[in-house]
Amino acid sequence: MANVSHSRGDITSHPDAPEMQARYARVLGGRDVALVDGPVFLLGLYCAVSPWILHFTTSQPSLVAHNLIVGVAIGLLALGFTRAPERMYGLSWAMCAIGVWMIISPWIVGSSPDAGVIWNNIVIGALALLLGMVCAGTAARSAPRRP
Repeated sequence: MANVSHSRGDITSHPDAPEMQARYARVLGGRDVALVDGPVFLLGLYCAVSPWILHFTTSQPSLVAHNLIVGVAIGLLALGFTRAPERMYGLSWAMCAIGVWMIISPWIVGSSPDAGVIWNNIVIGALALLLGMVCAGTAARSAPRRP
């Protein structure tokens, strides 16, 4: 049996430390963007409720449903990034596509939207594009290299 002391301090001398570090790295799947998951979820939440925050529920009913659906989709992507990062970070490019779509959607989905609605969707889209590019870049960098 290994000689394991009960002192609280440095664990580097523990006989199983290298194995624990390898397992921890394997569980995380090499993900460096754990801090991006929260902002992505909050962005999706804000996108979903933005029609009620900015009060364009009566002037742009089609954009209300649109922002709600896209916000839920962004939130589900964020939950996927958190729950199964090794499988979901491949969908980071979907976040980029959602971001571009959010930027152009007021003119396609809406009917003569005002400046507040346009700027709301542009900011949401730009943030989604930026966060998606961060996730995609990190996923590409941490992906295993094929020989």
